[in-house]
Amino acid sequence: MAVSIAAGAPQAPPPASTASDGRPVRLDAAGIEAAFRQAGSTPQGLTAAEAATRLEKYGPNAIEAREESRWHKLVGYFWGPIPWMIEAAALLSLLRLDWPDFSVVMGLLIYNAVIGFWQDSKAASALAALKQSLALKAKVRRDGAWVTVDAVTLVPGDVISVAGGETLPADLVLTDGKYLSVDQAALTGESLPVSKDVGDSAYSGSIVRQGSMVALVTATGNATFFGRTAKLVAAAGTKSHAEKAVLQMGDFLIALSVVLALILVYAQVHRFIVSPEGWQWSDLGQIVQIVLVLLVASVPVATPAVMSVTMALGALALSKHKAIVSRLSAIEELAGVDVLCSDKTGTLTQNKLTLQTPIPFGPATPQAIILGAACATQRQSDDAIDVAVLSAVTDRAALEALKPVDFTPFDPVNKKTIGVVEGADGKRIAYAKGAPQVIAALAGVSDGEAAKTYFGTVSDLAGRGTRALGIARSDDGEKTWTLLGLLPMLDPPRPDARDTIARAKELGVDVKMVTGDDVAIGSEISRQLGLGDRLLVASDVFGADSSPEHIAIDAARAVERADGFGRVFPEHKFEIVKALQERGHIVAMTGDGVNDAPALKQADCGVAVSGATDAARSAAALILTAPGLSTIINAIMEARAIFERIASYIYYRIAMTVNIMLVVVLVYLVYNFMPLTAIMIVFQALLDDIPIMTIAYDNVKVQNKPVRWNMHRMINFSSVMGIMALVQSFGIVAIGMYWMHHPAWMAFLPMDYPHIQTMLFLQLTAGGHLLFFVSRVQGSLFRPPYPSWQVFAAIMGTQVFAVLLCAFGLLMPALPWFLIGLVYVYCLAWTLVMDWVKLGYYWAMDKRDARSAAMETPLTGLRP
Repeated sequence: MAVSIAAGAPQAPPPASTASDGRPVRLDAAGIEAAFRQAGSTPQGLTAAEAATRLEKYGPNAIEAREESRWHKLVGYFWGPIPWMIEAAALLSLLRLDWPDFSVVMGLLIYNAVIGFWQDSKAASALAALKQSLALKAKVRRDGAWVTVDAVTLVPGDVISVAGGETLPADLVLTDGKYLSVDQAALTGESLPVSKDVGDSAYSGSIVRQGSMVALVTATGNATFFGRTAKLVAAAGTKSHAEKAVLQMGDFLIALSVVLALILVYAQVHRFIVSPEGWQWSDLGQIVQIVLVLLVASVPVATPAVMSVTMALGALALSKHKAIVSRLSAIEELAGVDVLCSDKTGTLTQNKLTLQTPIPFGPATPQAIILGAACATQRQSDDAIDVAVLSAVTDRAALEALKPVDFTPFDPVNKKTIGVVEGADGKRIAYAKGAPQVIAALAGVSDGEAAKTYFGTVSDLAGRGTRALGIARSDDGEKTWTLLGLLPMLDPPRPDARDTIARAKELGVDVKMVTGDDVAIGSEISRQLGLGDRLLVASDVFGADSSPEHIAIDAARAVERADGFGRVFPEHKFEIVKALQERGHIVAMTGDGVNDAPALKQADCGVAVSGATDAARSAAALILTAPGLSTIINAIMEARAIFERIASYIYYRIAMTVNIMLVVVLVYLVYNFMPLTAIMIVFQALLDDIPIMTIAYDNVKVQNKPVRWNMHRMINFSSVMGIMALVQSFGIVAIGMYWMHHPAWMAFLPMDYPHIQTMLFLQLTAGGHLLFFVSRVQGSLFRPPYPSWQVFAAIMGTQVFAVLLCAFGLLMPALPWFLIGLVYVYCLAWTLVMDWVKLGYYWAMDKRDARSAAMETPLTGLRP
């Protein structure tokens, strides 16, 4: 997957703009001057000419990352083991000018490619959503004057003005002004707006909630914090385990077909050489025909289509559980997920500050503390803290009776707000709310037992990750203040989060919290939800030399053992997912912000929760439309059921393909005639597979642990069943050959090679579906779960169609009703034998697994 970076020279960050842990630090006056010097600018900004020159040098302030072209993706669907097999068969048909075979095989190849391309094209909009999040206009100082320009024209060194309600258009260093409150939750995951002062850094894509300041542009486009996120999204992505499983199946069938083809060619050449006529070049056409038939027999032609339809119908079922699938492969990935990385803010929590029980100091009541805090709040404010305070007021009449007279807003220096209100009696009262230490100093609580109790409570709250506001009151014109108490505040967990996490653990899924907040806050939420207490600072895990391409083994092990992570930046989330994948885990990542997009796309199953940003929804493979994580549990259970259905099909399909290949070779070697034509093989495969598409509705036993593809064990079991099916199919041919050489039987009912071909065609169609009934369950086919009525009806309908096809001689010689009945009795008898063989195989495997249980990993595959 290619990524193109905006043209121009790299953009350097201002000196000391970030600490070693990746967190921004405040520049002093000398640092700001150094930033201007490094940017080649001054507080008066750039000239229009210099800005134009830099725009050429650095490129536009836009995300220029691009993903693999759609045409390149489309071509990719014609490249791989299964496409190669189909293309080789098509080429041989073309060389022989066999147009019916060529048309059927090419039609299947094109159909499979179109289905796959359609799936991928739906999930290619992550970067577009990220671009839409950028600011469109910016107020910039050019030639000493303030002008409004398109944000895309900003360059490093520009001086801009930002104010409340705006989206920051680039990465900045704030150089002048009093105060800025910035909401960067979508970028860093921090649940509260962050107060910014002169010398602080601010990120592109953040939203200004309050205040206005002047800033120096330090990075634009892909060089911004926001742009690096977009770059990670473009670079992220993994090949699904289903794709790998199909590739392994294709490799196995290719290897088997090549070996069998060499055997056939050798046998045929040897026959020609020892024949009286000797070798003739015209014999080459017959050899090509033999190889063509074998190639067509080796191709699981309808496998991609069956898997796509099964997953699509599964996606429809998931949508009824409020989970929308944007990438079909995510279904089987979700079934195998054993680690769920969950964003905290808005995912595990409500992303809504709520007041905890007020802690009074002195005679004040809890409601008096809340009322005092509300009086120190602008009632039209949309600040998260202010909204929480106003929402907690139970006596709205008491608040409305107090008329606001004066208000002093919060600033980073004073760290408090003061509101003056006037009661019905004309008396004015001042209330203050702010940082606990500031309010304590205001009320003169600096030492003694009261101070010890007060600050001890504040420390205890901080240790539990709970923020607190101090509240004070003045009745004498702000000359003296009385401490009322503390207001603890917390972004509470979602009501269903704890139960959801407990259920996830029952299903064998380990949940890890990933948050941009401090570890103390994350630890408190983790405690409440029962996640564990091993939360790590992300920057402590991933050192300075760590990168998404190279993750140290110690870091990967630390990630695996941790219960969660705090102070997480987008690169960390991406690295956490990669580290877990390198440790062999199948990882799901839930999130809702722009900062989650790279990890959502890199994860085996990215889950965008309800209310997620467009960027997160576009990068995710699964989008929840109902709030909370409980929807994920339903999705996991549904995904595991879908996985079981697809696995049942794979068992059956490999066994049938092995059967067809081997019977073609064995019959040709023993009886020297081709038992099936190429078009009969393709038609028989379609008759077998089309009704199996209803497997999406089949009844299955859902596992209580993650399920994975284990192609080694699947191929072993399928090969055993395929060999049993070979004995069955060869037996029907042997019966036909014996019939041809038995005069009494020939007198009763004539038999020839074309009729033997028809008998084998019918046996493969009937025996194939009976083989599916045998292989779809681990126990006896006479015990539940029984096939659904949809599957049973589709298979019965196909059998009737196959019988009519053979009875009336469509595409093949007609078969007498006596022989049709004989084939079905023969197949039913063999079904009982194959069911006994299956039970014996599982019994042997269970014995072997019991002996090696101590050496087995928890996830050894589905079955057998």
